[in-house]
Amino acid sequence: METYQARFHHEWQHLQDVHVRALAWILTSPGLLDSACELWRDKIVDLNLPEKSKLDAWLQQLDRQPTALHEALALHKHRRLGHYAENLLAFFLHHQGLLYAHGLQVHERGTTVGEFDFLLHQGEDLLHWEIASKFYLLVAEQGGARESDLYDYLGPNLADTLGSKMGKTFQQQLGLAQHPEAQKLVPKQVLEARALVKGWLFYRAETIAAPVIAGVAPDHCRAYWWTLDEIEQLAIPYALLLPRLEWLAPAQCEIDAVMVKDDLTEVLKRHFLSDQSPVLLAIMSKHGNCMQEICRGMVVPNDWPSRAQQKRASLRAQPVI
Repeated sequence: METYQARFHHEWQHLQDVHVRALAWILTSPGLLDSACELWRDKIVDLNLPEKSKLDAWLQQLDRQPTALHEALALHKHRRLGHYAENLLAFFLHHQGLLYAHGLQVHERGTTVGEFDFLLHQGEDLLHWEIASKFYLLVAEQGGARESDLYDYLGPNLADTLGSKMGKTFQQQLGLAQHPEAQKLVPKQVLEARALVKGWLFYRAETIAAPVIAGVAPDHCRAYWWTLDEIEQLAIPYALLLPRLEWLAPAQCEIDAVMVKDDLTEVLKRHFLSDQSPVLLAIMSKHGNCMQEICRGMVVPNDWPSRAQQKRASLRAQPVI
């Protein structure tokens, strides 16, 4: 089966700028959620992109002259991947002439009620869009006692689940336009609210090709997760550890930017001695005069699976969808 990485490289390997490549991923990658699922039917964003030749030409021109994109991104301090993805999309929406407001906060008595990620022109009215860029690891029930669901996808730092995050997005954030203070702030009618949910879901090797879980898009971006000890067993020609702001698009880099396996294992061991945060590993292969990602996986500490099994029980205790 052809990987998403192979499809992305076939389409976009000519793009060199890391931010332009990330924007191409935001615009063209499959969403995480199944738009036909009853939980969010008619609530998933359709980007309605320009025809392919026009989009290709625009991205190629931006790649040749990325200053405008770089300057737009420089206006914001990107400590969080979600904010980075949001500002990439804002650049595109502004270029398309669709953007009415971005990051508009709603306050009540000095307290922030919520924030519109995007308000977009729709004739004389507006559309409300939220964007989420998410990375979750599937932690299946031991022994297969029940079918997995959205609450079995845990965040790398075990703080939340895909189910709880989507519940907040669709049941709380998309309803912001109904708040009285939001209606005072926004002088136009908001016709509808939808969410754009992108990202990668991570699986054990034995489950990566399993039937898709209800609510998840069949063609979503899939990757692996491994423990530190399991890295020793993998055939890794070349490796690249991805900084958080480079988690979106499949990696492409100079030949001398990668590590061989022995160096990788030493770097990972040193990392986990002082930091228990999982890291994202891209396995790379030489392609012409550059290196390209052929698969990726989240590397977790050796005790992460047992902690995840324990944490999942408490995270499942109060489902919201």
